Amino acid sequence: MEQFCASHAITRDIEARDGIEIVLTSGTRGLTCDEIDALPDLRLIAVNGVGTDAVDLGAASARNIAVTTTPDVLSGAVAELALGLALSVRRRIGEGERLVRSGAWGGGQKARLGRSLIGARSGILGYGRIGRALADMLRALGLEVLYYARAPDQNATDAYRANPVTLARDCDVLFVTLAATPETHHIVGPDVLDALGPEGTLVNVARGSVVDSAALATALHGGTLGAAALDVFETEPATPGGPEDALLRAPNTLFTPHIASATYEARRAMAQLVIANIDAFIAGAPLPSKVALS
Repeated sequence: MEQFCASHAITRDIEARDGIEIVLTSGTRGLTCDEIDALPDLRLIAVNGVGTDAVDLGAASARNIAVTTTPDVLSGAVAELALGLALSVRRRIGEGERLVRSGAWGGGQKARLGRSLIGARSGILGYGRIGRALADMLRALGLEVLYYARAPDQNATDAYRANPVTLARDCDVLFVTLAATPETHHIVGPDVLDALGPEGTLVNVARGSVVDSAALATALHGGTLGAAALDVFETEPATPGGPEDALLRAPNTLFTPHIASATYEARRAMAQLVIANIDAFIAGAPLPSKVALS
């Protein structure tokens, strides 16, 4: 069975179109409607990741093309980074490290005071696999955990909030872990940021599109939001002088280059699940992690 890597320009690779039944792609690369249309024999889109916002699920569903992802196996790694980002930005670890490396510490410059994570109220926006894994970690540290989801989780011991604004108002650190969909686009906007306030911290390990970058930059520069730590951006890669420039210049920030699942352990498990899905597809067996399409 012929396979094809989505990093190639499918619409330009005319000779490779026919006979391709499986496309392996990443969650950020995805597969567009035009690319799906260019592959008449496509039967499986195997996503190495959990995000499907870059895959045209409507086009896949219309042709009965199966889509698989790699859930669960990366939840711990993503939650772990979210916790690390929160600790780092609140305790100003990056600033302290730069003081040492630059020699400023030896010159008498003192590090600014940070804020403790212990004792802070944590809000989780999106209570799926990653959100629940993060909640477990936060509770282990003794933190109170609040959450927002489309509906309350009947099995949750954490406190539910009815909307993102209320969640932000009631917490000190807001972790964003929900999926990127048309409904969640810019769900973190000026109202949520205002509710989080000048002593609040925003941590985003979901997708850049769920946070209004312009509003976030304005809040940080204006001091109406305390701090932000981001692993994802609306425009990636984020570069100085680019669309995210105002955000990159904002004070009290910490950034990482979309590395939430970038551990040896998580990536190995993701690869194994991708292979398991492809093997099952070839064998005509049930797919281990098939996405439910409408």
